[in-house]
Amino acid sequence: MALAGRIRSGISFFKTISVSDSVSSARSHLRGAPLIPALRDYATASAQKTGNVKVPVALVGESGNFASWLYIAAVKMNSLEKIESDLSELVEAMKTSPTFSQFTKDPSVPRETRLAAIVDVCDKAKFAEPTKNFLSLLAENGKLKNLDVIVKKFMQLTTAHRGDVKVLVTTVMPLPPAEEKELKDTLQEIIGEGKKVTVEQKIDPSIYGGLIVEFQQKVLDMSIRTRAQQMERLLREPVDLSNL
Repeated sequence: MALAGRIRSGISFFKTISVSDSVSSARSHLRGAPLIPALRDYATASAQKTGNVKVPVALVGESGNFASWLYIAAVKMNSLEKIESDLSELVEAMKTSPTFSQFTKDPSVPRETRLAAIVDVCDKAKFAEPTKNFLSLLAENGKLKNLDVIVKKFMQLTTAHRGDVKVLVTTVMPLPPAEEKELKDTLQEIIGEGKKVTVEQKIDPSIYGGLIVEFQQKVLDMSIRTRAQQMERLLREPVDLSNL
């Protein structure tokens, strides 16, 4: 119950766009213009043809914008599961093939070569057309190097879409099964019924002890490292003797 008590005490874009439009339509906006502003213009134009779709989690940064754009398009086309599967397969291929992973990150590869290779990969893997279009846009604009981050953020959105909550728990050593279950049950109670809690453990000896829990853009830092830093700051503060 000590773990549950610690957890309880710690609790205190893009506009709409349709990827179904041809890549060539997007390219007419992209030539000679930065990618993000061009996609924003394209999204605004597409909004006149399609209804609004809201992302379940607000993401920030360029990679967050890309992930949100793809999520919106996937929902509109009822292709969320297929696109998620395609991207998972691609990321796995990058992990098992260092050559392919290096290819996606090499800035010296000509744009035409990048695009042709990605189109070929998508065709052979039988990826959905929205997946192919999206990856082609990244390839054309030199953004494949950020693919792993974009996919991770996209998975954040699909997880939230299903009502799942992914919890990252950082400790100095793996939690025993009993403590992991206690943590999961506590978070399930906090988050509420109707949502599935998935716990992912991360080992980081540098926190010295305790744990850090991250979920739904919240961070509950109960590590010994942070407590020690707080104590150090307290000890460094000057003492006001006039109040003694």
